[in-house]
Amino acid sequence: MRPIIEFCANNMHFGTDEVMDQLEENPDYDVIEYGCLSNCGQCYMTPFALVNGEVVITDKVEDLYNAILAKIAEADAWNELDLD
Repeated sequence: MRPIIEFCANNMHFGTDEVMDQLEENPDYDVIEYGCLSNCGQCYMTPFALVNGEVVITDKVEDLYNAILAKIAEADAWNELDLD
C-alpha cells in the first residue's frame, strides 16, 4: 500500500513545504496538501504531517522528513507482519 502523507497549508510557515516538495519527488508516496487538517492547535505550535492518518510531530522542521520516513517504515513493518 502506498503511504499517504498529508500536509496542512497553514503549517507551511514552519517550512513544511520544503519537506512536502522532497517527498513529492518519490513516486511511491501519495503527498497531499490540504487547506486545513483540523489539527489547529498542533498546526500553530509545531511542524507536523499525517502519515496514513497518524500525526507525525517534530520540534524542528529539519527533523520532520526523517520522522515521516520512520513512520512509513513502521507501517511497512506492520504490513509485512499482517501478510505473514
